[in-house]
Amino acid sequence: MMADRFWIVFIVAFYCLIGVLNASAGDADPVYRACVGQCEKTGCVADKCFQHCRFSSSGVPADGSSYMQEPLYWQWKQWYCQSDCRYYCMINREKEREMAGQSPIKYHGKWPFKRVFGLQEPASVAFSLLNLAVQFHGWVSFFILSYYKLPLRQSKKTYYEYTGLWLIYGLLSVNSWFWSAVFHSRDVDLTEKLDYCSVVILLGYSLILAILRSFSVREEAARVMVAAPLIAFVTTHLLYLNFYKFDYAQLILWAVWVGITRHPSRWKLWVDVVGGGLAMLLEIFDFPPYWGFLDAHSLWHAATIPLGYLLWSFVRDDAEYRTMDLLKKAR
Repeated sequence: MMADRFWIVFIVAFYCLIGVLNASAGDADPVYRACVGQCEKTGCVADKCFQHCRFSSSGVPADGSSYMQEPLYWQWKQWYCQSDCRYYCMINREKEREMAGQSPIKYHGKWPFKRVFGLQEPASVAFSLLNLAVQFHGWVSFFILSYYKLPLRQSKKTYYEYTGLWLIYGLLSVNSWFWSAVFHSRDVDLTEKLDYCSVVILLGYSLILAILRSFSVREEAARVMVAAPLIAFVTTHLLYLNFYKFDYAQLILWAVWVGITRHPSRWKLWVDVVGGGLAMLLEIFDFPPYWGFLDAHSLWHAATIPLGYLLWSFVRDDAEYRTMDLLKKAR
């Protein structure tokens, strides 16, 4: 048993730590490449020069010492010579392409976003933080409802059989949106891996939760039997290639359950399922950012804000409904 757990943890960690190679049309643009190469030699793009691109008389970059003299905020952001050269060369190149009537292209796997206060993708950061706030509010309100407003058993446990599962879901959601905000503020290897791993864990757990609630699995032994193969499947290469399949799977499960249940708040979950399906189209049909800020991915983050609030509203209603139903049967 301990050996099995070790290998599950090892495989998850292994796939989370694998880097993603991003090759884009902008990377191969000779004008862009020449601009970056010249900037790394001179420390300037057009009339804009960077303090941390200064060179010593021997031709060695003085990036390290000058970089450490920057404010702590910028040190954390890790804006250094190469990243600044790439950013301003990209901005200048996109202006030239726009004047020539050409559409935006991706550079190093990303659309040409405009920085705001050092944030790489300010719209996605803002929407991720709003999602985090919604998830945290939902978690707190559900916790207060479950343990302070609804009746408890003599053992001080809740009547609602899924309290612990939803509380874990809330914590995983908060964690996922936190790392999403960090990743979109500054895309480096570490933030990318943390964001990716958080999403993988959340999607895998969400699918398990959807199965347990849809099929009313209440016994611990049965829950383990359902969760174990799914946890193993999360660690496979299929998930690494396309983990959005888990989103579709859980949406289908909830849609089927909503279609057959007589739950008084089923309309909330129905709106959440339909809205979630429509929002996921934004991830499929990608497009360049409007005004350098709003792309398909950031709008997907925006769409999940009301959906997250509606989901937690349903969870609270579900807790009340199940608690009252169990109390009636107990009498």
